[in-house]
Amino acid sequence: MEMEQFYYDNKIVKKFIYATILFGVVGMLVGLTLAVMYLFPNMTDGISWLSYGRLRPLHTNAVIFAFVGNAFFAGMYYSLQRLLKARMFSDFLSNLHFWGWQLIIVAAAITLPLGYTSSKEYAELEWPIDIAIALIWVVMGINMIGTMLRRRERHLYVAIWFYLATFVTVAVLHIFNNIEIPVSGLKSYSVYAGVQDALVQWWYGHNAVAFFLTTPFLGLMYYFVPKIANRPVYSYRLSIIHFWSLIFIYIWAGPHHLLYSALPNWAQNLGVAFSVMLIAPSWGGMINGLLTLRGAWDKVREEPVLKFFVVAITGYGMATFEGPMLSLKNVNAIAHYTDWIVAHVHVGALAWNGFMSFGIIYWLIPRMTKSELFSKKLANFHFWIGTLGIIVYTIPLYVAGFQQASMWKQFNPDGTLTYGNFLETVTAIMPMYWMRAIGGTLYLVGMLTLVYNIVMTIKAGNPVEDELAQAPALQTIKSGRLSGEKFHSWLERKPIQLTILATIAILIGGIIQIVPTIMVKSNIPTISSVKPYTPLELEGRDLYIREGCVGCHSQSIRPFRSEVVRYNGPQSKAGEFVYDHPFLWGSKRTGPDLLRVGGKYNDNWHFNHMWNPQSTSAGSIMPGYKWLFDNKPMDISLTQKKMQAMISLGVPYSPEDVTNAQKTLREQAVKIEKSLESDPDFVKSYEDSRKKAEAKGEKFIPMNEREIVALIAYIQRLGTDIKVKETK
Repeated sequence: MEMEQFYYDNKIVKKFIYATILFGVVGMLVGLTLAVMYLFPNMTDGISWLSYGRLRPLHTNAVIFAFVGNAFFAGMYYSLQRLLKARMFSDFLSNLHFWGWQLIIVAAAITLPLGYTSSKEYAELEWPIDIAIALIWVVMGINMIGTMLRRRERHLYVAIWFYLATFVTVAVLHIFNNIEIPVSGLKSYSVYAGVQDALVQWWYGHNAVAFFLTTPFLGLMYYFVPKIANRPVYSYRLSIIHFWSLIFIYIWAGPHHLLYSALPNWAQNLGVAFSVMLIAPSWGGMINGLLTLRGAWDKVREEPVLKFFVVAITGYGMATFEGPMLSLKNVNAIAHYTDWIVAHVHVGALAWNGFMSFGIIYWLIPRMTKSELFSKKLANFHFWIGTLGIIVYTIPLYVAGFQQASMWKQFNPDGTLTYGNFLETVTAIMPMYWMRAIGGTLYLVGMLTLVYNIVMTIKAGNPVEDELAQAPALQTIKSGRLSGEKFHSWLERKPIQLTILATIAILIGGIIQIVPTIMVKSNIPTISSVKPYTPLELEGRDLYIREGCVGCHSQSIRPFRSEVVRYNGPQSKAGEFVYDHPFLWGSKRTGPDLLRVGGKYNDNWHFNHMWNPQSTSAGSIMPGYKWLFDNKPMDISLTQKKMQAMISLGVPYSPEDVTNAQKTLREQAVKIEKSLESDPDFVKSYEDSRKKAEAKGEKFIPMNEREIVALIAYIQRLGTDIKVKETK
């Protein structure tokens, strides 16, 4: 049989590895900064782009899409070529993918701290960047499938199935979740409202974890673990069951993020049922990974790379057992909105994604530079300090989660809340936040150790060059099934058919859950007393989104006595959110729920609270938002465009509402300013600031034209519509 010579493209792998390391350091450093902000909330006082609310989405995006994403691309480009015995379909597409993805990351790093965000978790980037992501993702898919079509290996190995499912599903999720109406170059509104937006977002959010953080890394596991251990996969049949059951079931599980919310019960129950089913395929994959190492435990003891893999796969097993348990309603009632969820997420991110990435990097760099790893001792040090960091990070947060849930729900014999002040629960868990910061520091030290070890390895090795290989050309065979060939064996040599079947498998759950909620209006009943936001309140809501307030405050009251009492009840209703583009239910309560906070405090309280939270709430870990008070006018140039966009989404503004928007806005703002004047301290500081501006020759901007007034207007509106109806 004639052999063909060709070259594997190692240079693209090198580029993605270097990007992985760079953004890993950046993402983890931002994460550690956020952990320290819990301890010192005013450490960046007055610097808007370094505030907690703006840095949190930067951290999640940097870790998920920059660190983990680049690690997947590096492993995929390396393994795909060798599994298919072919160079990538197009060097141009490979490099377009690399540079396009890095430019997207840079765009995120610029826009998120500046406050340009859609507020949707793991999908915060604004519409131009969303379009760029879709285009670059398609570039990757064309390159991947093109390589399969010109392969020299007949059968597609299991790792490739997971790569294909990742490509197809992430594309579907990203496109449908990010359908938006642009208002300006960096401002848009989700086409979905309230409950519908929540369902689509968590269909995306949960499956972004499933198909960006899980399935691609399962593909990497199926390639690198057997390769490095020099052992066959434990069970090929189990890998088939694992793949198809996982991609079919996972897509249904998103609603478990919305239990006890205003989402229809049938959708919640579907999410619970399929989440529990997920244990089987998830643990099937874990078992397949760990048992592949049977007979190789001596090698595991010697090789730090395999140690990373063992902890990674174990972390995957822990996270995928805990996830279905958290979807049970009685467990979710305790864990949701607490730091338990933060611990759960980081077990997956730090152990599964982080340690898999580290192991792959430690193995690939010496082979591509034709050298030995600079120091196995340093790699072992990284393993142990990283493992310790995970333990020290997560265990205190589990404790914090249990303590939060317990304190939130306790009542005195007279029926009052034992811990009626939310701050009591915050101050009680501060020791756990100190431990989290220490654990994060240990993990970051391990990452920096990797940087040093890899840099020294590269220095001692040869430049990364394309690798010469040879393989026989793929012989043409008939497209039908061969005599005695089983269906799946036939499917494994048909990339197009495999892709189509995987697409059908992931679409079924999404269609059944989402279409009825979006298309059947009766599923989301309206409430006559719920009205659209005024122009000033709409601007204030956009400021709330810009500052990332949803990262710490929920707007969803569950049907528990403790929440109805604490948050001025009643339970959230679907009709309350029909004008909310996007929804702002949140997923974590670092501060109290705000759904019904309107009217609870006067305007002066909110004014002082936003300037210095500790002045109104001793012990608060909320930072101040002093830039909202700056002597500059609020930008209302887009107010009418925003209202017109809302009209196109079904919000019942009249033409007169749009025409008179700025006049209406000013009138409401002046009323708030007059209410602020009831506080002598406000009057004095206001006059002092006027005199200072005049002394500097600056134009003095009245308080009613500043951003803080719009934010107060929005907060004071929250929950008042439903209260109006109930007092009739």
